[in-house]
Amino acid sequence: MDFRDDVDLDASQVENRGGGGGFRGGGLAIGGGAAGVIALIVALIFGINPGDVTGGGGGGDTAAQPSSDLSGQCKKGSDADQSEDCRVVGVVNSIQAYWKGAFDQSGKGAYTGARTVLFSQAVDTGCGQATSQVGPFYCPSDKHVYLDLTFFDELQSKFGASGGPFAQAYVIAHEYGHHVQDLLGTMEQVRGDSQGPESASVRLELQADCYAGVWAKNAVDTGFYEKPFTDTDIKEALDAAAAVGDDRIQEKAQGRVDPEAFTHGTAAQRTKWFSTGYKSGEPGRCDTFSGGI
Repeated sequence: MDFRDDVDLDASQVENRGGGGGFRGGGLAIGGGAAGVIALIVALIFGINPGDVTGGGGGGDTAAQPSSDLSGQCKKGSDADQSEDCRVVGVVNSIQAYWKGAFDQSGKGAYTGARTVLFSQAVDTGCGQATSQVGPFYCPSDKHVYLDLTFFDELQSKFGASGGPFAQAYVIAHEYGHHVQDLLGTMEQVRGDSQGPESASVRLELQADCYAGVWAKNAVDTGFYEKPFTDTDIKEALDAAAAVGDDRIQEKAQGRVDPEAFTHGTAAQRTKWFSTGYKSGEPGRCDTFSGGI
């Protein structure tokens, strides 16, 4: 996935907070026992709200954390080909450019951008306080995507995914899929129906996978990439999607599969819906809330 060397990057869409702020208590707590098991599972999947996962605190009262400006190092597409931080900037720019155009064409209102926050170890968010164990997530309270880049190493070392730049892009696109769902009001459908093979939670996650595929199909048209993604790129995404299927997570964590505890969908479902989005390139084909999944 090569960026156009001369394309301008908008680094303001990504904030690098570096090391996390000190925890003040009352927020998201990651530790042993049941909470630790949940945290492990969420590290394998792409959660929505870390406070919801462990009963952590809600938004608003977050401590300020130092951030570094990426605008000095991430100026052109050529920078995105050389630096992981700048690659995140390029991916985020492309994703948001696509969804802005898609919203404009659909007549469903204006697309409001979401910032990606890069952090290490711990971070304060509008959804509570989180550690890197939570994995990438979208917080609807502050409309930010949170990402600890060490997750991508764990995706390979712990969970058996092949990894690669496009696996990273898939993860980011999935989280922005949740932002799209938030803007459209779809997230409200998950309340009170959070587990089970046909649950609203599973349907929400599979739709975010489909939205990630839709972006991938249209990414070259955003002007940030030299050419359409290769079969190897798409294989990286499909491999990552399969690695974080509920069935694979449960089998690895507890040696058995319990469909009634599903929250994100099986490996087969996640690859199916990413492929549906990628083959069609149309958000309207991502209706996971009607019929079987």
